[in-house]
Amino acid sequence: MKPIRSLAFVVNASKPGATELARVLVAAASAKGVRHKQTTRFPLPRGYLHGCDACCVIGGDGTLLGVVREAALEQVPIIGVNRGSLGFLTTFSPEEARLGLDSLLQGKFNVDMRAMLSCSVAGGPASLALNDILIKDELTNRLVHLEVFADDELVTDYLCDGLILATATGSTAYNLSAGGPIVHPAADVVAVTPICPHTLTNRSIIFRDSVRLRVHNRTAGTHVLVGVDGHGEIRAKTDDAINISIAKVRLPLAQQKDYSHFAVLRTKLKWSGGAAERNA
Repeated sequence: MKPIRSLAFVVNASKPGATELARVLVAAASAKGVRHKQTTRFPLPRGYLHGCDACCVIGGDGTLLGVVREAALEQVPIIGVNRGSLGFLTTFSPEEARLGLDSLLQGKFNVDMRAMLSCSVAGGPASLALNDILIKDELTNRLVHLEVFADDELVTDYLCDGLILATATGSTAYNLSAGGPIVHPAADVVAVTPICPHTLTNRSIIFRDSVRLRVHNRTAGTHVLVGVDGHGEIRAKTDDAINISIAKVRLPLAQQKDYSHFAVLRTKLKWSGGAAERNA
């Protein structure tokens, strides 16, 4: 990667130690002559990352999700520094960020181009999601009736608490909690997982990258909410078409040269059994 000459910082001030860490990193970047800007606002306003070479997000995965739309549209790599809990997306520890900042500024990192979802409701404007699209009842936890089509062919209809449509990146988020599969981030697929379906044989379905999915709210007399990465929510009336497909843009996600997705899974999900330790 080319050296970083202009760096944006997005800081979640509610996370312990985030503000202090940002102060250290900003001072170090400034000492190297790097132009910088800083905000505690996320989701980011349109155009905030224009002209930046990279964006350093200090917080948790939720903070990073508030940055992905602008980063994808501007093709600005995100450097995620974890001050949250799990940190599947914010893969740099505070110590790694402090000690490795010089290397990062020199462009010594890899960029993983992560697939995203594009979602529109009833012909409205498209929203971008890195993790998932969630469809659920607007007001209560009552069941919803959702009908799913793939390339205009009926897949099935669900009577369930909701439906998760996840990218490979998002497979370790809500999808995993709902019993869905873990998908390697290099796989360009969409995982559709019902939440508490009222048919025990209803399980996750994996669709190819070119699929065009359409979900209809068939719940009589009610609206459903369409959540986008836990940030934006769109209302869908009865019979409204919710269209989901792999987006044309991808998110550039910065990672260390020795990044291992499986090492992250072993650590974050606390996989054990001894084999990893014996083979280390």
